[in-house]
Amino acid sequence: MSEVVLRLTDVVFRRQGKEILHGVNLTVRAGEHWALLGPNGAGKSTILGFCGAVTHPTTGTVDVLGGRLGRVELQALRRSIGHVDPRHPLRSPLTIREVVLTGVTGSIDTPPRWQPTPEQLEQADELIALLGLDGKAGERWPTLSQGERGRALIARALISDPRLLLLDEPSTGLDVAAREQLLETIDLLTRTHPRLASIVVTHHLEELPETTTHALLIADGAVVSSGPIEQAVTTASISRAFGHPIRVDRHDGRWSARAARTRSTEVA
Repeated sequence: MSEVVLRLTDVVFRRQGKEILHGVNLTVRAGEHWALLGPNGAGKSTILGFCGAVTHPTTGTVDVLGGRLGRVELQALRRSIGHVDPRHPLRSPLTIREVVLTGVTGSIDTPPRWQPTPEQLEQADELIALLGLDGKAGERWPTLSQGERGRALIARALISDPRLLLLDEPSTGLDVAAREQLLETIDLLTRTHPRLASIVVTHHLEELPETTTHALLIADGAVVSSGPIEQAVTTASISRAFGHPIRVDRHDGRWSARAARTRSTEVA
């Protein structure tokens, strides 16, 4: 059995006296690709904060890459976690190569007086080519499409050779073509980085990569279902989580959801 990369055990989180998460359990192993699903306000971002060693639970335990939050040096731990956020707050007109290299330093902009090694430059260019941006390494951030930015941010996350990759609603702001290109890129990682574990956060089933192996479905801060995706994502579980009758289908490895027909709609 593969090594455990992430484990949340009976995690409760309270903010300003209000309980946001209610006893969440999650175990992610090397090579697994999880979807974190649920409606807006369900608690997905809070859970992702635990996974990224950013947030501590009120009660319960969080173990990330063998270190328990509260007992481990967080900065060192975070260097082994890749985080892809489409809302990346870059202000400077860096090139794609420069953006990717900020994954080495863990910064938004290039630190003053810092210079990458020849090996780091080579690795950055290899990732840029791998993610379909070959020939565009010198193009600047303001001129990039949202899809190009998304792939550049994945390259940035991968340059530190992470064991865990977190993708926070990576399809935000993408048109259909750019979304499909991004999902193909994420699927590619299962071949190029077979031991990498990943978690994709979304509330749209259509945005799940084909290579998704497991899912954690939450609503109102509680787990609705969890496990292998075929068992966790069903018409019943999605309808329960989103509080509306939703029919779930899967075709050629991709998921879709639409309103289920009820008696009233059939009569109408």
